Amino acid sequence: MGVEAHELELFAKQDREDLLAVLEMRFGELGDDVKARIASIDQLDELQRLILAACNAPAWSVFAEELQAGGGAFKLTGERFNPLSPAGSNQKGDF
Repeated sequence: MGVEAHELELFAKQDREDLLAVLEMRFGELGDDVKARIASIDQLDELQRLILAACNAPAWSVFAEELQAGGGAFKLTGERFNPLSPAGSNQKGDF
């Protein structure tokens, strides 16, 4: 593994840790299936998109949809990503 690849893996590891921390702060204890899904992500752009989604999704269900969408999703706009939305709930549901 070259220096650049090693650095990218370190960035990905940090982003995964940051994502898990934000999710646990917002939604509580995470299930093993969610942790495993996040652990399998190695693309920095996908991890960064999910961090933004975790910070802005008003409900667990909105974030879970983004997690399931995979790397092809890229647009986080509209009331759906308003963390202050009265329709939102911070209760974590099923994955």
